[in-house]
Amino acid sequence: MTRLETTQTTAPPTPPSTGQVGGPLLSSEMMAKLERMELVTRKIFRGRMKGERRSKRKGQSVEFADFRNYVAGDDLRFIDWNLFARMDRLYLKLFLEEEDLHFYALVDDSLSMDFGSPTKFFVARQLAASLAYIGLCRGDRVSISTFGRSASPVVVRGKTSAHRLLGYLESATCSDTPTTTEEVMRRFCLKNTGKGIVVVITDLMSKTGYETALKMLVAREMDVYLLHILSPEELEPKLVGDLSLLDSEDSERRDISVSASLLQRYEQTLNAFVEQARTFCNRRSITYVSVRSDQPIEPLVNEYLRSRGLVR
Repeated sequence: MTRLETTQTTAPPTPPSTGQVGGPLLSSEMMAKLERMELVTRKIFRGRMKGERRSKRKGQSVEFADFRNYVAGDDLRFIDWNLFARMDRLYLKLFLEEEDLHFYALVDDSLSMDFGSPTKFFVARQLAASLAYIGLCRGDRVSISTFGRSASPVVVRGKTSAHRLLGYLESATCSDTPTTTEEVMRRFCLKNTGKGIVVVITDLMSKTGYETALKMLVAREMDVYLLHILSPEELEPKLVGDLSLLDSEDSERRDISVSASLLQRYEQTLNAFVEQARTFCNRRSITYVSVRSDQPIEPLVNEYLRSRGLVR
């Protein structure tokens, strides 16, 4: 499905909304709330650097976790000699290890995202900025890219890098350069060897489909989240009369006459499309999250994404 711009032939066309919202992507109040949150992964990954999150793996930090029997080749520095003196057996001390998490956000910047008020693209960038900022505050390695600029993502770590990340997202615009979701994911998988959380924010409106692209991420054993964003105008179109539909991405034109039965068929097709995407994701352990572009960012992150297990 590709978003179609409409021009009404029975009345003057309504000027398209720019969908831009004044001010920064994240307010200072929102950033203060994000600092208290943490990204959640359902899998265990080995980070490249020590971070601030407590791993499910046993490691060598300062917080004691458990004992296990000594095995030839273990580091002698972690033998509990007091326990050896009492039990005449060698035991190794285990500690909770703190590690960093790799967080990747891929934001769809195709022309179909430049729709709605605010636009889907604006809300997608807000979501990416919110999740990335949470990661930065926790010492995670954060990588953000748009589909059109996925060859040159911004990769940062630490809260002091927030201005660079937000600047990247605030300057991003929808791209008219044709690219398929499959091409984007193939490029991403080739350039990123680390495992972690991958959040794909898109409207899924690509004529070439999304299935092969998402399978690539699953094959990499990443913790994949799909934020499927649609505008109220797409979910509940308020259209009447004779319309000329223009594809925003390939300029394909089609003339239609809007009727109650046509809108009903559209609703059925859209619901089937959404349910198909949800089922596809569920069968492959991809967390599917449906997002309306008119939802305020604070409850969207603090309540909705928290309930879906992406943040806590």
